[in-house]
Amino acid sequence: MSNYIDPFLVNLPTIDLHGEFVDSALVLIDDFIKDNLKLRNYRIVIIHGKGSNILKNAIHEYLKKDKRIDSYYLDINIGQTIVELKKNE
Repeated sequence: MSNYIDPFLVNLPTIDLHGEFVDSALVLIDDFIKDNLKLRNYRIVIIHGKGSNILKNAIHEYLKKDKRIDSYYLDINIGQTIVELKKNE
């Protein structure tokens, strides 16, 4: 498998949550979303890692319920999620 790096994702705001517990990761994500909405960055990357999917599942559940989120999806690299924020916030 090749190490493909999407050139369009390299410049997006990114948060790396490797080694975080679910509770602390969700607090960090909330702050990250608030900051990026203020900066008018409407596309962000959350790196959660591959592992046993505990962190990924908790993050996706959080994003599903957050009204500031327009959409989210796994990248080609399944260890990160691309998040589209709503522009009317």
